[in-house]
Amino acid sequence: MILTMAWEGWFTVFVVFLCFGLLASNRFSPDLILVAGLTLLLVFGIVSPEQALAGLANEGMVTVAVLYIVVTGFRETGGINWIVESVLGFPRSLQHAQLKVMAPVAALSAFLNNTPVVAIFIPAIDDWAKRYRLSVSKLMLPLSYAAIAGGTCTLIGTSTNLVINGLVISETELPHFGIFDLAWIGVPVTLLVFIYVMVSQRWLLPERRPAVSKFGDAREYTVEMLVEADSPLVGKSIEQVGLRQLPGLYLIEIERKGQVLTAVAPHERLQADDRLVFVGVVESVIDLQRIAGLKPATNQVFKLHPPRQERCLTEAVISNTSPLVGKTVREGRFRSIYNAAIIAVARNGEKICEKIGDIKLRTGDTLLMVSHPNFLEQHQNSRDFFLVSGLCELEPVRYKRAPLAVAILVAMVTTVALGWFSMLKAAMLAAGFMIITRCTTGRIARRAVDWQVLVVIAASFGIATAMQNSGAAMAIAQSLIALAGDTPWLALAVVFAATALFSAIATNNAAAVIMFPIALSTAAGLGVSFLPFAVTIMVAASASFATPIGYQTNLMVYGVGGYHFKDYLYFGIPLTLLVGIVTVIIVPWVWHL
Repeated sequence: MILTMAWEGWFTVFVVFLCFGLLASNRFSPDLILVAGLTLLLVFGIVSPEQALAGLANEGMVTVAVLYIVVTGFRETGGINWIVESVLGFPRSLQHAQLKVMAPVAALSAFLNNTPVVAIFIPAIDDWAKRYRLSVSKLMLPLSYAAIAGGTCTLIGTSTNLVINGLVISETELPHFGIFDLAWIGVPVTLLVFIYVMVSQRWLLPERRPAVSKFGDAREYTVEMLVEADSPLVGKSIEQVGLRQLPGLYLIEIERKGQVLTAVAPHERLQADDRLVFVGVVESVIDLQRIAGLKPATNQVFKLHPPRQERCLTEAVISNTSPLVGKTVREGRFRSIYNAAIIAVARNGEKICEKIGDIKLRTGDTLLMVSHPNFLEQHQNSRDFFLVSGLCELEPVRYKRAPLAVAILVAMVTTVALGWFSMLKAAMLAAGFMIITRCTTGRIARRAVDWQVLVVIAASFGIATAMQNSGAAMAIAQSLIALAGDTPWLALAVVFAATALFSAIATNNAAAVIMFPIALSTAAGLGVSFLPFAVTIMVAASASFATPIGYQTNLMVYGVGGYHFKDYLYFGIPLTLLVGIVTVIIVPWVWHL
């Protein structure tokens, strides 16, 4: 196969392969690599400045950005906990966990835009994985793949299906597709994805755990939490609510009505006013503060002057000149003097059995406190502490607004499903309502946006335009189709391969649009029906399993799953080949060539 292209085409192909090589090396961040590649294409005139920057105004990219804000409203009101408890529940094994993730996501993605579905599930699965000590990298790619596969089951499942259906109506005299016509191929593809993930994940999917689970010498705090009277945890076992599985955190005892239960069994059921004593690292202690139905056992937290939304978690190490040395927390009048409440104490790995107020403080003790943000500024040079460091802000979870956040989310999805608003308009309205109704705050919303993901998406659109402008995309596609000769089945297989290739290096919609006229002329030349080719393009354009830049949901799970570029290649290429084989077998049987 000899490609005939102008120098612009060869240069674009060189830049694309250079970007792929650098991405696979994992030495530089994806946003820097793709922006650098786009810069080369801009400097050499392959794309105009307007085309290079068009991705920043792309509706899909902006929609993803706005959805980050919508999700914060859902998370800050405790809606994520509802997904964890009601939808995901208790996993019996890793395969069971993967199935519990993929089944609802695939079902929802068949009828809804899969981008918001994945956006909602990402923080829920991240929290769920921490509670049950599951590797998040074993769940995030299955989440994305299930969303992609679910979108192939109906005409409205993905924008690619709608684009191709529109081209079929405008460019041919063939009948348009019905909403469930694609289920003949979409359902088998979705089942194949489920089976492939659960069978091959052991060998092909990386297991990456957070750093907290890798080090045994991290400082450990003793922290007490109280089960609230109206807590949703009441009546549930320790194992069911995930309190035994938080990484680096151990439930050492329960104090109940004057009795102390040690060596707490997994099936022990929680009761109102149970005092739970944990020992663990700071990351998990922070997570503990956000579990619905638990509150710090010390009542000093509720006597602090600043409102809850202005509080943060701070660490401080007691110095040898501190007036607190040799006194208990209560005797030292810590809250009154420092306007902060101690919620946990770490002491060289020792187990501290006393209640917080009764702990006699020593030089070198590390205190974990709820304080005002200015505590760091006021005491970083104080003789009372060796070291003071801020950890994170401690926003109160707005549980009372959870029904409102859910209603906003449902309204967003419903208006899109009914065709009243585009995904962008609905998402922007939902984000605005989340802020107006105080389900989230402007400060949290601004921090929620993952700019690295957005830059990668925007740069990908520019590179896809360069592939079209330079003629590289058309030349590669025509050369691949020429390999098929006069065999319809082989032509169908080559159409799938070419579409999947372009979807991996550009975007799924761009790949579909590039391949449509080529496949149309191929079917006419062979004297066969174009419908099987149209369906094959739909499936292949969505089968973007092999690279993170091929599909938005793959990019969304890239960072949170701790993946490298090569992980997508190892795990996605075999799946793409299997989907291709199933497609080439089933499609001609349903839509006759």
